[in-house]
Amino acid sequence: MGKSEEREVLCEDLAGQGCGLKKVIDVIGGKWKIMILCVIDKEETVRYGELRRSVFGITNTMLANSLKEMERDGLVERKQYDEMPVRVEYSLTDKAKSIVPILLELKKWGEEHLMK
Repeated sequence: MGKSEEREVLCEDLAGQGCGLKKVIDVIGGKWKIMILCVIDKEETVRYGELRRSVFGITNTMLANSLKEMERDGLVERKQYDEMPVRVEYSLTDKAKSIVPILLELKKWGEEHLMK
């Protein structure tokens, strides 16, 4: 890359609202959301109890809050059935599915650089 060519930086202003990377971190960052995405991606459709058992260490409150936030952000679709007891299933939206290849690249990077 020559001196006249500009290099793209991850974020001009990391704290700024116009930074796409900050928005991604806000939406999928934290301890649990990527783990929740992994479980739903693997199973395609998953019930709350299955999620609770699959995401080791998560509390009911954290799972419920994370799912509400992910639904609000358009990553998770919640489907409730009119049955007794109530059955609720979660699946990934197309928006969430579009980030899976990016997460797979991060996974590969982690395997190559952090697991030695």
